[in-house]
Amino acid sequence: MHEVNKKSVYVGVSGGVDSSVSAYLLKQATPNNFEKLFGRPTPKGFSGYDVTGVFIRVWYPDFLECNWKNERRDAMKVCAELGIPFKELDLEDVYKKEVADYMISEYKAGRTPNPDVMCNKYVKFGGFFDWAINEGADYVATGHYARISSGDEIREARNPNHEIRNSSVLQAGLDKNKDQSYFLWTLTQKQLSKTLFPIGDLEKSEVRKIAKKAGLLTAEKKDSQGVCFLGEISMKEFLKKLAKPEPGKVIGEGGEEIGHHDGSIIYTIGERRGFTITKKTPNDKPYFIVSKDLEKNTITVSDKLDAESPAFNGKELKLGKVNWISGEPEEGKKYHARIRYRQELQECLIVFSRQSAFNSASVRVRFSETQKAVAVGQSVVVYDGEVCLGGGIIQSIKLSLSLAG
Repeated sequence: MHEVNKKSVYVGVSGGVDSSVSAYLLKQATPNNFEKLFGRPTPKGFSGYDVTGVFIRVWYPDFLECNWKNERRDAMKVCAELGIPFKELDLEDVYKKEVADYMISEYKAGRTPNPDVMCNKYVKFGGFFDWAINEGADYVATGHYARISSGDEIREARNPNHEIRNSSVLQAGLDKNKDQSYFLWTLTQKQLSKTLFPIGDLEKSEVRKIAKKAGLLTAEKKDSQGVCFLGEISMKEFLKKLAKPEPGKVIGEGGEEIGHHDGSIIYTIGERRGFTITKKTPNDKPYFIVSKDLEKNTITVSDKLDAESPAFNGKELKLGKVNWISGEPEEGKKYHARIRYRQELQECLIVFSRQSAFNSASVRVRFSETQKAVAVGQSVVVYDGEVCLGGGIIQSIKLSLSLAG
């Protein structure tokens, strides 16, 4: 039974420190400390949150050590420490289809997908979000380093005539080293309006301090790395086991065979590791992948890292599956975008088809500087200052005119 006047929040608890502190802050929130905890004004009529912890169970491949039970145990302990109900949600089928199978099919097609984007779209803000709202939750919450503001707040901070008209706006997390807005570009206005990111206004070091002060067992727990939800496994290990790639040849820029690799589908443009160069000299520089041929099962590598290198291979990118979460960009205005997580933001223009403006199939991102190691299938995410406008998936790449062209 939910407490009278308190908003019900279902928070995804993974057994890690970020989700643990998110649940803790929500439980601690009162009208008197709300602004101090979350860095924004207390909502009108706020009287506290009625918090429920939810552990999301996903599909794990047979060859992985079964560590989800340990994570669930930690999540249950945290909920017990906080005195909040604990629930478990089985999303194995969703994860298998929309994340694991998607990754494998994209790599087999020669594209480079981003599993974390799909995990957020279909698992955390798909299956979990829909289930929680149907269960009666007013909000869902996760431990993402991102922020949600109202469109009114953004306009007031900048300019009353600012083009952002949406009621909810996604912003980068305060901690620039941990900002995860890049992985959230597929969210919708409905999802934003019913989502809380309790640690979005905190630095990671502050999150650890809060966990330690609160006596949470996850305070010193290492952050998980690797494929979304699956932990320490690398993408290459994952693909070697499930996609069963065949070994092939490494080709130099002159067309000669200079080494071997474990299967062209498991590599992405710009990588420097995971293949073997057999024809070496003492003066060799590091090689990185500049192209792949799936039909011949070869990868081509280069040791040149300059603007003439084929690795510097994208100035204008055509996007598909575009989603403008915080407002549509204006043509002719300069924005910034990134093509991979933690890449420095790059200046760009957004170019639309003259025949069908704002048609997702016709959106192009034109960078002022040629981008290196761009791969079809990656996500491009566009920013207007701190605001994450949205993004799309790279469908094609070309060298283009200058920014003004």
